[in-house]
Amino acid sequence: MSRRANGEGSIYPYRNGFAAHVWITTPAGRRQRKSVYGKTRAEVHQKWLQLHERARRGPVVPVSPSLRAFLERWLAETVRPGLSPATASNYEMFARLYIVPDLGDRKLEKLTVRDVQAWVNALRVRCQCCFQGKDAALPEPQCCAVGKCCQEVASDWTVHQAWRVLRGALTQAMREELVYRNVAALVRVPVPRAKKSAVWTVDEARQFLESARADGDPMYAAYVLLLVLGLRRGEMLGLAWEDVDLEHGEALIAWQVQRVDGQLLRRRTKTPSSDAPLPLPDIAVRALERHRLEESRRRLAAGEMWADCGLVFTTRLGDPIDPRNFHRAFKTRAEKAGVPVIPVHATRRTCASLLVSLEVHPRVAMAVLRHSRIALTMEVYSQVSSRATRDALHQLGGRLGDGSAV
Repeated sequence: MSRRANGEGSIYPYRNGFAAHVWITTPAGRRQRKSVYGKTRAEVHQKWLQLHERARRGPVVPVSPSLRAFLERWLAETVRPGLSPATASNYEMFARLYIVPDLGDRKLEKLTVRDVQAWVNALRVRCQCCFQGKDAALPEPQCCAVGKCCQEVASDWTVHQAWRVLRGALTQAMREELVYRNVAALVRVPVPRAKKSAVWTVDEARQFLESARADGDPMYAAYVLLLVLGLRRGEMLGLAWEDVDLEHGEALIAWQVQRVDGQLLRRRTKTPSSDAPLPLPDIAVRALERHRLEESRRRLAAGEMWADCGLVFTTRLGDPIDPRNFHRAFKTRAEKAGVPVIPVHATRRTCASLLVSLEVHPRVAMAVLRHSRIALTMEVYSQVSSRATRDALHQLGGRLGDGSAV
């Protein structure tokens, strides 16, 4: 049997089994040996062949980090600098709660397709309350910690998002030549079917706004902007007076307020298409004028305690409004108005439905809603509105546009 050539590597007895080494080129360009181990010669020979193939394809990392260590570095060096704070916080949450507990100790290069598939399958059936100790952490446990499992299984959306985070991390590992394939991308995780969110009819939107106006709700102007302009909750809460021109009836939507890691942040909107000056309908102008007068009264009443953050919608002391507090106020107002309680973000679809009913051209509706793609707008326009809805919309313009009612 001929001798191996220089750099080809060898298999030899080692402790209670066998070992082999292969000369590799590291991502830094260095030439060095990398060893594999096993209990039998056949096992080591198979590993040796695989390592040879990897070395032939390109650089090989000499010591593979654990998935936990790589995720920490990926989140710190790639995710946080490149993505919005809210998105980065979501990535960290999925990594901490769903990926690391199961796969964190696995070496990056030893993570297999079967490992990822088993992890996805476990997420679909496991009670997260039991696994994460949610009930046990409460002052008075009520379910899992006292033997009454609540079966809090992760939703299809949660499983899909956790898989996407892992896939994104392994894609970066491939870019850094730490692995030669993305095993998460080889696992099929279907995209969850989107749930159709409830929307208000034109009459229900009118009933909601009339109730808020009649009761002198301090958030009436905010509700008008949500329903008439289709603003997102964060965009509405991030609107500053310096971006509002009531004389010319225009508002620049370029900022949003979000709660991230326990802090309220005012930051730029997500995409350039979201930054846009929008014309303010008469009902919005009058509502904002009335709101500014009310703010002046609150400013005088608060005196030196007024925070003066410059935002249009604030607390009674002039501080930014927490998005969750606004959501609660919105739900309370819906209950008082006697209309179905829907999430705040569903008001955008309600606004879109109003535009459909008005037979506004999709390109115009796209500009109003500030969609990044026309396909998003056309998805709404694929809904056929009834003649009764169109008639109700014309009545809405007449009733809410009556200046004497403000």
